[in-house]
Amino acid sequence: MHSEIHLALHRVRAAELQAQAHAHGRALGARPPRDLRVRLGWTLVEVGLRLVAPPRSVAVPQV
Repeated sequence: MHSEIHLALHRVRAAELQAQAHAHGRALGARPPRDLRVRLGWTLVEVGLRLVAPPRSVAVPQV
């Protein structure tokens, strides 16, 4: 396919997708509450930090 035709088709499809996304956003109304997004974000950060942190060493009592 000629590169300019490919680029033109890509631009048309991108415009269609943007129009659909815009219409979908208007249909849904407002975005989810910001506080829920913030809590979810910080929870993901906490989980990520736990995954990368070295395991804690457990002290074994000496008898």
